[in-house]
Amino acid sequence: MKIAFIGLGNMGGPMASNLVAAGHQVVGFDPVAPLPEGVAQATSAAAAAQEGEVVITMLPNGQILRDVAKELIPAMQEGAVLCDCSTVDVDSTKAVAKMAADRGLGALDAPVSGGVGGATNGTLTFMVGGSQAAFDKVKPLFDIMGQKAVHCGDAGAGQSAKICNNMILGVTMIATCEAFALADKLGLDREKMFDVVSTSSGQSWSMNTYCPAPGVGPQTPADNDYKPGFASELMLKDLRLSQQAAESADADTPMGKLAAALYAAFVEAEDGKGRDFSAMLPRFEKRGRT
Repeated sequence: MKIAFIGLGNMGGPMASNLVAAGHQVVGFDPVAPLPEGVAQATSAAAAAQEGEVVITMLPNGQILRDVAKELIPAMQEGAVLCDCSTVDVDSTKAVAKMAADRGLGALDAPVSGGVGGATNGTLTFMVGGSQAAFDKVKPLFDIMGQKAVHCGDAGAGQSAKICNNMILGVTMIATCEAFALADKLGLDREKMFDVVSTSSGQSWSMNTYCPAPGVGPQTPADNDYKPGFASELMLKDLRLSQQAAESADADTPMGKLAAALYAAFVEAEDGKGRDFSAMLPRFEKRGRT
């Protein structure tokens, strides 16, 4: 398959590399990031889109997605599918899907979970919104880039699933870090804490798979001085998207709102920017009860 890939940074680069390794022809464009080996260089996003049966985007935010889509969609070939793997607001996703539909093109919102490690190892999870026909066309590519792709519903459903998932993740990571900091002050050994909680009712992905305590459980960014991983500012972005969606849907999300406020303080007023989102643990270690 001929694939155009727009946005080849920390996530898009390894995703494109996996497509090349599987034998697909990939042409790419990124105004900043270097192209991975085997990805042909296009002179612009529109030039890349002209080549693609599937056009994949991995972009920073909704406004950039809207701007890039205005360039891509008029250049795309008949029958092509625009597959956006960015994590952006639901309104932008739906607007881009309508732009594509008005031109008779397929469109998918397919944000991912799994971070840079998942992108590199081809073990991402894709949460996908859009038509069944478009999903079926891109499914073989999802199978190369990831371990699972779930068709969640119509346009916007993939972003909705991602936003809800990451709201849970942000809340549970804060709770896990709080619990370790409390255990420390109660004199409980961290390894014993992990052994109990990871096999009891307090278990979660934040505890069992991505433990924020160095030297405890499987290797995580905590064992690498909290180098991301999944950066705290990206978690803040996703939590703010969850609260934007909650306001739009008139949903009561007090824990999500508080998690967004805590990550905002960590990133914007403390030392969280550029650190993994699990670096909330040393933050709580240094703090007393207020």
